[in-house]
Amino acid sequence: MWMERMSDIFATLDYTEARQIAFASFQFEGPARAWWHMIQAKWEDEMVPRTWANFVREFNSKYLPSIVQERREEAFSRCRQGTQTVAEYETQFTRLARYAPEMVATEQRRIRKFIHGLNVDLQEGLAMTRIETFGDVIEMAQRLESAKALVKNVQAKRKRVSGNESDPGEQSIPPPKFGQGVGEEGLPKEARSQGELAERSQVGEASEGKRATGVAPHGRQLVRHCGYCGKAGHTAETCWKKATKCFKCGSSEHRIAECPRKEKEGAGGSN
Repeated sequence: MWMERMSDIFATLDYTEARQIAFASFQFEGPARAWWHMIQAKWEDEMVPRTWANFVREFNSKYLPSIVQERREEAFSRCRQGTQTVAEYETQFTRLARYAPEMVATEQRRIRKFIHGLNVDLQEGLAMTRIETFGDVIEMAQRLESAKALVKNVQAKRKRVSGNESDPGEQSIPPPKFGQGVGEEGLPKEARSQGELAERSQVGEASEGKRATGVAPHGRQLVRHCGYCGKAGHTAETCWKKATKCFKCGSSEHRIAECPRKEKEGAGGSN
């Protein structure tokens, strides 16, 4: 926690590496200060550069258990952007990089490691770009991220608009609900011929299993129409006109013009 707090302070104040080491070591007390004096002497003997990465490595080897150090280094090696934004990925990258200073010992190694963890589409956008500092790679990655998000939103809007547009000629007309545009016979008003009305009524009766009873859906009484002559009250099977019978008495021996019953009625009317 102390190391993370130091890193946050340095990121805010933009300290140089030499000043970072001086500021952090100034806060050591007791055993920590004695340890730091020993490290300084070792660095002078071995001519170790006084860099923040070297300071972090020495600090971790002293105060961070080896098993925790290994887990943090492994987590850093697997660090990827995934579903995170560039800003979120950069925060995770910087936090874990403290535990693997060798992997980000130089600016270029840090840049390469950061780019390697970005999503592939952002890596492609940065492939031909000349990058000098770690701050540059973060800014360029965020610009690419914003541009790609804008393009994605525009494409989504166009897709929604094209999906809402439709050709009037291709629009389907829904069938009318029962009771709307229907005559007394329970059939569409647009059916003008008596034969068409009869055929539709018979189809409707058969589909509902009511053909024998002549009962229409919803309990309505269905009027029969002949499919041959178009008259109401009978079907084509019992049609006198189709059977060439007399329309007056039903006899097959003569027509209505020669029907004796008609002549009798005419005689009675004249009296």
